[in-house]
Amino acid sequence: MEPTASGHDATVYFRERAGRDSDEFYANPEIGEFWIGPRPSLEQVAGDLGLATRGIADVNVVLEAADDDTLLVREADAAITERVDGVRAPSDGDDALARELSEMRLVKDEYEIDQLRGAIAATANGFEDVIRDLPRITAHARGERLVEGVFNGRARAEGNAVGYDTIAASGPHACILHWTRNNGPVVPGDVILIDAGVEAESYYTADITRTLPISGRFSDTQRLVYETVREAADAAFAIVRPGIRFREIHQAAMAVIARRTAEWGMLPVSAEEALQADNQHHRRYMVHGTSHHLGLDVHDCAQARREMYIDGVLEPGMTFTIEPGLYFQPDDLTVPQQFRGIGVRIEDNILVTADGAENLSITIPRTADDVEAWIAHLSQTE
Repeated sequence: MEPTASGHDATVYFRERAGRDSDEFYANPEIGEFWIGPRPSLEQVAGDLGLATRGIADVNVVLEAADDDTLLVREADAAITERVDGVRAPSDGDDALARELSEMRLVKDEYEIDQLRGAIAATANGFEDVIRDLPRITAHARGERLVEGVFNGRARAEGNAVGYDTIAASGPHACILHWTRNNGPVVPGDVILIDAGVEAESYYTADITRTLPISGRFSDTQRLVYETVREAADAAFAIVRPGIRFREIHQAAMAVIARRTAEWGMLPVSAEEALQADNQHHRRYMVHGTSHHLGLDVHDCAQARREMYIDGVLEPGMTFTIEPGLYFQPDDLTVPQQFRGIGVRIEDNILVTADGAENLSITIPRTADDVEAWIAHLSQTE
């Protein structure tokens, strides 16, 4: 992007089409069309994007001319970053650019919201695929991998791919927040925590978590934990509207988590004392945040300034997750035995509207009763 009097002129550089009479077509397994299929022409890309295009070789002139006024997104391409740093000093402006790009994405337009809706709808279908396949999944020694594979099939069918590595965490694995090994069994009587999202062709991604009773019915303790997490999610959603601060969402969810874990005798102090900034005893059972922005990246806008993000004021068009959880480690002696090894998270994707909020993933069952009915219905339709 080259500066002009009124903004910037943008040019896309890419490796253009190689004709059949070129050595590249036949001999290059990385980019030859004989090996990887046809590539678009410069004219096709220019028409699709409405931007000027040039061949990839021409970018060398741009990179060699880099100076202290040149800025780049450092994580976008390691080789380009290294080349630019070779001809200019690393710049604080790079961080400023990353911050500006993040803050520009905090509020989504109608196109972006529509893309998220489509990704969420495809994700709902992926969850239903998994439920329908539970008999085969539970019969396999590494059923978590089948969950991952089934969901990935839906992501490839309806979108670009998965937006991030699927978490298929069954039994005590649900207590490991980023369990992506997905190599364990899916055992009836346990719950399985599935954190997954389809990425649309436009690269906007959903980010949904549902915790399912593998046998189709929650045990009494599983239901108690599940409904507490839902209560926390509902309390957080209830306050979302333009004008509140983003951090208040987390505070609303944590008030429920503190109150319930105190009622269960898990805290050495009262819920009110636990919620004080210097205490936070309840965080032992939920160490992560309740929300993050969502869009082109699963953790969108992450380079934004604190005063724009965690301390920022909500505006219509902002999209983010609400995802409280409770995770009772199998060997945690601070909790009664019947709770140990149970992990539950419920995650929805939220849009701030002019006068409140919309749960974009509300059609994916989320109460304990509705989840049980969902599994029963899909099992009967097979």
